[in-house]
Amino acid sequence: MRKTLMIILNVAVLVLAATSAFAEELVRPEVASSGALLGFAMCIGMAIAAAGCGIGQGLGLKAACEGTARNPEAGGKIMVTLILGLAFVESLAIYALVVCLMMSGNVPNMTL
Repeated sequence: MRKTLMIILNVAVLVLAATSAFAEELVRPEVASSGALLGFAMCIGMAIAAAGCGIGQGLGLKAACEGTARNPEAGGKIMVTLILGLAFVESLAIYALVVCLMMSGNVPNMTL
């Protein structure tokens, strides 16, 4: 039941986001050229990426702590795998930051 509810909510959010994304011709030219909407989109995108990476890292750390608590002899192998996994998860946030910085180069009068 919970999984179905999450799928329905995700589809609803995506449909609403697509509607506003494709409604560009309805925006006044002076508002669209200011870059305020793009700046807001970059902030929201980076916030979502950081939140997702934070949740992923927290779950990985939780699993590593539980694994070490169950089998202390395997702590070294678990730590190596944990650090490698955290590096991969953190790279996703760095990619999102790079995309945001690339988008900011296309907007006049925008500084970070």
